[in-house]
Amino acid sequence: MSKNINDHLWLMDEALKEAHKAYREDEVPIGAVIVDSEGTIISRAHNQKEKVHNPCGHAEILAITEAAKKLNNWRLLNCSIYVTLEPCPMCLSALVQARISHLYFGAYDTKGGALSLNYNFYKDQKLNHSFPVMGGLRHFECSKLLSTFFKEKRTSYKF
Repeated sequence: MSKNINDHLWLMDEALKEAHKAYREDEVPIGAVIVDSEGTIISRAHNQKEKVHNPCGHAEILAITEAAKKLNNWRLLNCSIYVTLEPCPMCLSALVQARISHLYFGAYDTKGGALSLNYNFYKDQKLNHSFPVMGGLRHFECSKLLSTFFKEKRTSYKF
């Protein structure tokens, strides 16, 4: 599938739907979708760290796990991921291990994002896999949801 900007924006909207699910569940609102080479969504996930009491309950990890099960293969060759926030180092490493083909993300994360922190595993020639990255898709919408969530958390916190 030849994706144009409208395809990318629609897929990021689908990831945002997952982020809104996380928001409603009082999880950090991050969502992800993984698509095959035809652009068909093969997995969807949102953060569930609090719900399942698992520090690895990130949207990306959960989406990778679901996609691998559906494809009956841990190698997600020719698959792309759309995630609403720049991946952390753990998730970026998992994307390398899963052999993802492309990473598209919404908001940048200057405090915890692997790329913003210069952990550029996705292009490290010493590793056995690399892939292109595009950030900033639906940046405003993704950032706004996260900002609203954390603002509400701060105002509800009792000293």
